[in-house]
Amino acid sequence: MKRSLSLICVLATGLSMNAMAQTSKAPAPGTKIAVIMFQAAVAHTNEGERDLADLQKKFAPQRDKLQQENQEINNLKQQLQAAGKTLTDQQRADRLRVINQKEKDLQQNAQDAQTDFQNALGDDFNGLAQKVGTVMTDYAKAHSYTLVIDAGSQQSPVLWASPSADITKAVIAAYNAKSGVPAPPPSAPAPHAAGKQ
Repeated sequence: MKRSLSLICVLATGLSMNAMAQTSKAPAPGTKIAVIMFQAAVAHTNEGERDLADLQKKFAPQRDKLQQENQEINNLKQQLQAAGKTLTDQQRADRLRVINQKEKDLQQNAQDAQTDFQNALGDDFNGLAQKVGTVMTDYAKAHSYTLVIDAGSQQSPVLWASPSADITKAVIAAYNAKSGVPAPPPSAPAPHAAGKQ
């Protein structure tokens, strides 16, 4: 993926250098350039949206456990504050030590969960990106594009592009048609938990 992005950048740089060398000459007849927001295209395929929803469901128990741990810490802090001066210095120190350890554990567990989620997301994305890349290449060839530039990349040389040159939606539609994965159902808004404001 990085190699193809580098190749695109090199090609784009070569084209711009060539254009400068030719100064006022128009592009060669038949030159057809397209732009794509490649990461957005991958993420917004039916398969990409389905995989993200599945991943979020898979990690929901971890997220819920972290929320419970956080609530437990908040409860311990409230109990410590409510106890006020009824605790001895040793009791206060013991409770603070427990709270501090639980906070460290929570922070580590949250970092581990985030790392696991990001790794799984990256694996899913990379596998899907290869398949979408193949469809994009086929689409570009079928529509006689000579160059496709990723306008969504931070290193993108694209400063402006006509909306008619953007093939992102077309590639998403082509991939969805080829993959046969149905669009995920629209997600319902999350119900408000009782007592939350």
